[in-house]
Amino acid sequence: MSIEKKAEAKLPTHWGDFSVIAYEDPKLGEEHLLLYLGELQNDSLLRIHSQCLTGDALYSLKCDCGSQLAQAMQSIAKEGHGMIIYMAQEGRGIGLVNKIRAYELQDKGLNTIEANEALGFAADERDYSYCKEILSSVGVSSVKLMTNNPAKIKGLEDVGIEVSERISIEIEPNQHNEDYLKIKAKYMGHMLSDSD
Repeated sequence: MSIEKKAEAKLPTHWGDFSVIAYEDPKLGEEHLLLYLGELQNDSLLRIHSQCLTGDALYSLKCDCGSQLAQAMQSIAKEGHGMIIYMAQEGRGIGLVNKIRAYELQDKGLNTIEANEALGFAADERDYSYCKEILSSVGVSSVKLMTNNPAKIKGLEDVGIEVSERISIEIEPNQHNEDYLKIKAKYMGHMLSDSD
């Protein structure tokens, strides 16, 4: 395995008493988390959530990340069990500094995809392959995936994790992220109900 389990602890939250497992990729130096509530079992709710410091911790309105994370935790709490893989892949895998550089380009009129490409990156640089290692380490091989992103479904299925159901996780747009969401739907295939 390229991902190594390093620690496990209880993590009480606003939505319930979760547990968290910390993993490390020693080659890349990246650290990922598996946050879970209740029993770890097949066909549980799963959210694969990419680290977003600006959205998750600083409450940025430029994206829908922080709101999606909160909604996922609330849904898992309501269901009584489920998981979140918190991926250390900030800015769709380009890193925090490059994400802020992309924001700077967006302030000058580029959209989220154009900004990434202007910096020499693909629209989405994330790698979902290690999700199988994390899920396999806790005996899970099929999930109900909370996502609007078809690339996440394909990413899991390509590494042998069955997606038994897709659960929409849409957030009400605001004036700062409305265009961002439309770009994700139009160019990246995100399954959003209000994207025309």
